[in-house]
Amino acid sequence: MANENDLNDLPLATVVRQKGFRLSVVWIIPILAAVVALGIAIQRIRNAGPTINIIVKSASGIEAGKTLIKYKDVTIGHVNTVQLSDDYTKVLVTAEIDKHAAGLIVEDAKFWVVEPRVSLSGVSGLNTLLSGQYIGFQKGTSLKRARDFTVLDVAPVITDQPGLRLRLTASSLGSIGVGAPIYYRSLSVGEVESYNLSGDGKSIEASIFINAPYDKYVTSATRFWNASGIDVTAGANGVQIRTESIVSVLVGGIAFDVPDFVPPGQPAAANAEFPLYASRLIAMTVPDPVERHFVLYFNESLRGLSVGAPVTLFGLTVGRVAEVGLSYDPASLTLRPRVLVTFYPERLRAKLSPKDQAALGKEQPEMSPEAGGRVLRHLVEDKGLRAQLETGSLLTGELYVAFEFTPNAPKPKVDWSREPLELPVASGGLASLEAKLNSILAKVDNMPLADIGVNIKNVLGSLNQTLKQADTLVSRVDTELLPEGTKTLEALHRAIADADRALLGKDSPTAQDLHDMLQELTDTARSVRTFVNYLQQHPSMLIRGKKEEHP
Repeated sequence: MANENDLNDLPLATVVRQKGFRLSVVWIIPILAAVVALGIAIQRIRNAGPTINIIVKSASGIEAGKTLIKYKDVTIGHVNTVQLSDDYTKVLVTAEIDKHAAGLIVEDAKFWVVEPRVSLSGVSGLNTLLSGQYIGFQKGTSLKRARDFTVLDVAPVITDQPGLRLRLTASSLGSIGVGAPIYYRSLSVGEVESYNLSGDGKSIEASIFINAPYDKYVTSATRFWNASGIDVTAGANGVQIRTESIVSVLVGGIAFDVPDFVPPGQPAAANAEFPLYASRLIAMTVPDPVERHFVLYFNESLRGLSVGAPVTLFGLTVGRVAEVGLSYDPASLTLRPRVLVTFYPERLRAKLSPKDQAALGKEQPEMSPEAGGRVLRHLVEDKGLRAQLETGSLLTGELYVAFEFTPNAPKPKVDWSREPLELPVASGGLASLEAKLNSILAKVDNMPLADIGVNIKNVLGSLNQTLKQADTLVSRVDTELLPEGTKTLEALHRAIADADRALLGKDSPTAQDLHDMLQELTDTARSVRTFVNYLQQHPSMLIRGKKEEHP
C-alpha cells in the first residue's frame, strides 16, 4: 500500500481552456432533419383548415384517411377519423377542411354521402364506382361559422344553380317524388327538391326549384298542377290523350302556367307558396265568385252519385254536388235520400247572349238575385223544371244531377223563403226506364193470357183445317185440270207454227203478194215525189195547165 508521501509526489492536472467550438459532422444530418420537420410542422399549422364533426347514421363506404370531401368536384377536405358516438347510436366522423375552403363552413352548409343511385328519375353517382364514395358539400348563405353538422339522408337536387326556389302545398302528391321534373309548356325547367308532411299533418309541403331563365315565367298568378300519368278525356270530338312526357308517366311531374283569364301578375318571390292542383282542368278553371245552394230529396237510390259530380242545366254544367246523404223526418219516422248541390249563376250567365244578360240584370257586376229568383220560379212552376238523376257512364254506373223540363208535371209546392231552397225532383235515367218497364209488366200481368191462349188455339185449329182443304184443291188441280191445260197449250203452239209458215214462209203466196204490193207503193211514192218537184218549179200549172213541150 502506497503511503501518503508517495501520493503527494504525483504531478497535478492543469485545466486548459479550449480556444474554439468544433461541431462534429455526425450532428449535421439530425439537425437538418429537425429543421425540415419544424418547417413542415409550421407550414402545416399555417395551412391547416378547421376540423369539423359530421354525424352520419352509418359509416358504410366512409374510411379514415381515404374518403374525401368535394365541392363542385374539387377536393376541399378529407376524413381523419371514424368512430361511434358516445351513445353508440350514430357514427361520428372527424374531417379536416382545407384552409382555402374554411370560409365555406357555415351553419347552413350541407353534407351528404355521394354513392351510386339508380331510380326511375335518373342515375347519379356512377363515378364513385371507380373512385369510391365521397362526401358531397353544398355551401350555405349564413355568415355564422359552425363545426358540427349532420349528413343529409337524401342529396339535394339543386346545388348552387341560378333559379327560383318555391314551396307547394297539396293534400296528396300522388306519384311525385324527389327529382320529379317541373314542366312549363312541356319543357323541363326544374325539379322537385324535397317534400315532407306539414306540421298539422293535413297536407304535404314540397320544395321545388325552377332553373334560370325559366324562373321569370313564374308570377303571383301562376298555377301549378299535378302532371303525373296520362290525362284521358272522352267527348263528342273523340278521345283525347294528354301527357307531358314519358318521364312524367313513370315518376310523376308538375306543370305550371298562367291562366288566360287573369292578369300576368308580379314576378314570384323566393320561397313563395303556391297550391298544387290535382289536374290542369281544375287549375285552369275560372273561379266562381257567386254560389247558391239547393237541396234535393230523391225517391230513388243514390248509388253512383258522389261529391263533385256535375250538375247540368239542359246539358250544360252549371254546378256540382256538394253533399250526398240522408234526411230524417221525425214526424213520419222515415229516411229519404238528400243531395245538396252548388249552383254557379255566373256560369249560366256566361252561356247567354249580351241581350239576355241585360234582361237578367247584367247592369250589375253580378246577376241580380231577384231576377234570377223570378226566372227560377217561372221555370219550376210554369215550365216544369225538375231535378233528375241521370247516368253518366254505363260502365262505371256514375250518376249526375240534371235539370230538365218534365212535360205535364204538376205544379209543386215550394217554400221560396227557405234556405237552402228545396227544388222538386222527378225520376230520370235508369229509374225512369225501370218505372216504365214495371208499368208495362204490370199491364202484361193484367192481360187475360189464359183466354188469349184458348182463342189462339182455336184459330190455329181453324187455320189447320183451311190448309188441309187448300191442299186437297191443289191436288185436284194437279190431277184433273193440269193435263187438259197442257193439251190446249200444245194445240195453240201448233196453230201458231202453221200460221207462221203460211204467212211468212219462203214459198208462201202471201209473202209474194206482200212483196208486189210494197213494190207498187214504192213506184207510187216516186211518182208523187216527181209531181211535187215539178209543181214547185211551175206553180202556174194549176191554173194554165202543163205547157206543151216542143221538140
